[in-house]
Amino acid sequence: MAEKNKAPGFSTLSVQAGQSPDPTTLSRGAPIYRTSSYVFKSVKHGADLFALKEFGNIYSRLGNPTNGFLEERITALEGGAASVSTASGTAAIFNTIITIARVGDEIVSASNLYGGTYTMFDAILPDLGITTRWADARDPQSFEKLINEKTRLVYIESIGNPVLDVADIDAIAAVAHKHHLPLVVDATFSTPALLKTIDHGADIVINSLTKWIGGHGAAIGGIATDSGKFDWSDPKFTLFNQPDKNYHGLRWAIDLSPELKKIAFALRFRTVPLRNLGACLSPEDAWVFLQGVESLPLRIAKHSENALAVAHYLKKHPKAAWVRYPGLPDDPSYPIAKKLLTKGFGGMVVFGVKGGLPAGIKFIESLKLFSHLANVGDVKSLALHPASTSHSQLSEEQQKASGLTQDLVRLSIGIEDIDDIIADIDRGFAAT
Repeated sequence: MAEKNKAPGFSTLSVQAGQSPDPTTLSRGAPIYRTSSYVFKSVKHGADLFALKEFGNIYSRLGNPTNGFLEERITALEGGAASVSTASGTAAIFNTIITIARVGDEIVSASNLYGGTYTMFDAILPDLGITTRWADARDPQSFEKLINEKTRLVYIESIGNPVLDVADIDAIAAVAHKHHLPLVVDATFSTPALLKTIDHGADIVINSLTKWIGGHGAAIGGIATDSGKFDWSDPKFTLFNQPDKNYHGLRWAIDLSPELKKIAFALRFRTVPLRNLGACLSPEDAWVFLQGVESLPLRIAKHSENALAVAHYLKKHPKAAWVRYPGLPDDPSYPIAKKLLTKGFGGMVVFGVKGGLPAGIKFIESLKLFSHLANVGDVKSLALHPASTSHSQLSEEQQKASGLTQDLVRLSIGIEDIDDIIADIDRGFAAT
């Protein structure tokens, strides 16, 4: 007999959360609201919306009903309190940083990041007066050594891109919270289907919707989820405790009601950088991601199943110099991955081809089933040489610091028949 009042399961939320039949048209599917703006019922209604005394639609740069369906669904899947969608995962990361940190502040980040994020932190944020100090994701104590009175957040990826080190989120969260700092986790490579990072101490979760959540390489988008658990009232968070000239002099950690204070981060994110810098997600793309998230639990299971099979195959192949996959018992991340990733180890496999870079080039250019492009998380299998593409803006020293080697080949394993995937990898090896 089913348990009464039991919370819906993950697959149910993936399909149902955030959207119900339209009360006017009775449409079951989520509509695309192609509109820039929304009518106010009265002058008072409009004023109350802008003053956050009432929630509702104002202008689609701030929010759109279609985007709202998606945001509520991701919030439910992550177990958070509120989410804000953006035009890309990179926009979600940048808006997160500038929602919390300002000129003179610092952040402590793991060094094993996606190349674009590394460049943002290393080259762009310093121009805005925000300094990044680099820690080792494999060593939680390395974060503590870098924290000082200027630090405003700690940043990690749940599974590093591209080397696939799994972060000990619980331990790093403990370090961050000891110093009353929020832990920001880019969970793109795990998704909430494999790991609810909020349950392990994340205060803000970022996902690139472009990847597994969307799942079909059909749109670009990102989303940031506020756990609703972090207390921003510490005076060191000046953007939350001093009058904000960006928004009517509001003090986000002081002037809001107790309920709204819980989502102060999400509210400031939406009403300051999203509203004024404009990196909003289009409703058409939000609708695409709604279709993708419905099948996320099914797809991520197949991605993980196929990736594990590919990893075992590569371990035995004489032309593979080394293999990294969190689900391999001898992988350096396996002890942590086994604890955190109980539903699967993800769809990414990286390895080195014997013969180095020249052999790697021949391998990639001989693939037929795999598509050679700069994306991951597609239902189709994808291959890339990160050192010359996605991480090419990093210096050789920076690449080494992030664990990236010249011979590394990154495979995003799709949901095709595993025999066909392995046959294509064999084709690549034959060319080397």
